[in-house]
Amino acid sequence: MRLKLTLMPLNRGFSRPNKHAIQGFIYNMLKGTEYEERHDQPRFKFFTFSDFFLDKEGRPTFIVSSPEEGFINALYSAIKERESIHIGKDEYQVVELKKFKLPLRRTFQTGSPVVLYRNASKNEYFKFHAHRDLHFFLDRLKENAEKKYSAFYGEELSLEGPLFDRMVPKLRPNGKIDVYVKVVKNGVPFPVIGSNWELLEKERIRPEERRFYRFLMDVGLGEKNSLGFGFINPIRG
Repeated sequence: MRLKLTLMPLNRGFSRPNKHAIQGFIYNMLKGTEYEERHDQPRFKFFTFSDFFLDKEGRPTFIVSSPEEGFINALYSAIKERESIHIGKDEYQVVELKKFKLPLRRTFQTGSPVVLYRNASKNEYFKFHAHRDLHFFLDRLKENAEKKYSAFYGEELSLEGPLFDRMVPKLRPNGKIDVYVKVVKNGVPFPVIGSNWELLEKERIRPEERRFYRFLMDVGLGEKNSLGFGFINPIRG
């Protein structure tokens, strides 16, 4: 399930909020709900959010997604009660707040970079230009997806074949895949490294796999989903 927030800056011109500030806003909105302890729970948080984009009227917008309908409903109710919201130091009026579901399709594209660790204990991210190991990326991506699904539904899953049959990266102007996102936490900046994808395609989704891919569509790909990474949108194939 998804929640779209379209905003109007109240105290200055729009500048894209830091991802940690957006995450903090979401957790703050969940205070007093059954999800208020989600931040402190170990392992997966089961939500993600897109990068900010401008809608057709030029208004800053972002989308929160989660496989938990209750999570989105709680967030919706908390935001709807407020005349304005704060993300970081900036104040916004919410000009549109919409809950919705999207149909499952066979093709997707990213709405925020997909992040994977090469070595989590050393805080080392996978980098295409440095590691040049597509098999590692694909295996890690699939393994992470299966673990999240198993943790959410309480049942083991071992997907036959690759997670996607066709993948087309979105290249930067310099021809590289890797993107560097600066995240600021407690005033300290640190880079998160990921990749964007123009196309992620599964040629055939079997009936028994539909719940899995619908889950991925809302929970996000890769790691650091609750920090706004790995958001994906279904697209018409």
